[in-house]
Amino acid sequence: MKCLQCGYCCTHYLVTIVDDPEIGYDPMKNENLVVHQGDGPCKHLQGDKPGEHWCAIHDKPWFKETPCHHFTQVEKDNTPCRMGEYQLKLWREKHG
Repeated sequence: MKCLQCGYCCTHYLVTIVDDPEIGYDPMKNENLVVHQGDGPCKHLQGDKPGEHWCAIHDKPWFKETPCHHFTQVEKDNTPCRMGEYQLKLWREKHG
């Protein structure tokens, strides 16, 4: 799935995230994880405009092992995120 950087998942979904990026993530230990309740932005979400959000820990060498990286939709190929397309369409309709 190709993330469209709308910020919706990182703001509204209940997901498991890495707590302290300096400690990192080891999938064999499953330590340094917390639950993001989906009641506001994930603490790693950067940016303030839908379509221009980014994750502050995507560049970490261990990120590809995290639950966030493995989040996807049914279409496994590099297809645009359906939720992102929908959220960006709503945002553009509201803000022009």
